[in-house]
Amino acid sequence: MLTTLKSKGLLWPAIMAVAGLAILIALGTWQMQRLAWKQGLLADISQRAHGDPVVVTRAEQSKRAGADVEYLRVKIWGQFLHDKERHLFDFDSKYGPGYHIFTPLKRSDGSIVFVNRGFVPSELRDSAKRDAGQVAGEVEIVGLVRGSEKPRTFTPENNVADNIWHWRDLDGMAVSVFGQETPRLIPFFIDAEAESRVSGAWPKGGVTRLELPNRHLEYAITWYGLAGALIAVFAAYAVSRWRHPDA
Repeated sequence: MLTTLKSKGLLWPAIMAVAGLAILIALGTWQMQRLAWKQGLLADISQRAHGDPVVVTRAEQSKRAGADVEYLRVKIWGQFLHDKERHLFDFDSKYGPGYHIFTPLKRSDGSIVFVNRGFVPSELRDSAKRDAGQVAGEVEIVGLVRGSEKPRTFTPENNVADNIWHWRDLDGMAVSVFGQETPRLIPFFIDAEAESRVSGAWPKGGVTRLELPNRHLEYAITWYGLAGALIAVFAAYAVSRWRHPDA
């Protein structure tokens, strides 16, 4: 067989085609494995986000023990420190550019948790323009646990001086509010659910995006498709060389 392939000028093309085919099939299989992992992750997130809320103390203990509590549904009680809210820039498909309002919630034991109360349009960034939503006294908040982020390559730096944040930075927000003498801090944010919103008032809660990019099936089909195309191209080339070895 090798002698025949060599005589027809097909040995090295065949070797290269087999190598390329192996790589393409491996890439497609890897994407299928990633697809199974992503589907499992999405199912886990959905279960956490739609389950009965647990008290935040339990979530904190799990977090400090190294468990993954992202998107876990929790409940917490405390008083908002409205004068210390932080503003995270974002874009809403309905309201356009605006901010997520992160407000420290002080618990009865003195500890602090930063609550993302929801979205406000840019013109309502000033809390004085949304006084109806600045609830006083003790409140109960139900929401989803969210961690800090790492900025992407082109994400702007957080503008701490002007209180304009572009990515979630729990430690940075805490220091900007309390200085170096930060009270005991719950080690995650809580995204408040829509029901936590004061009726008809801002901020608009329920802003957590549960969708994660999941294009692995598309990528797998692409790699397998390229493998099939490679087979077809090599077969056509081999037939041509077999019929016309001196061409």
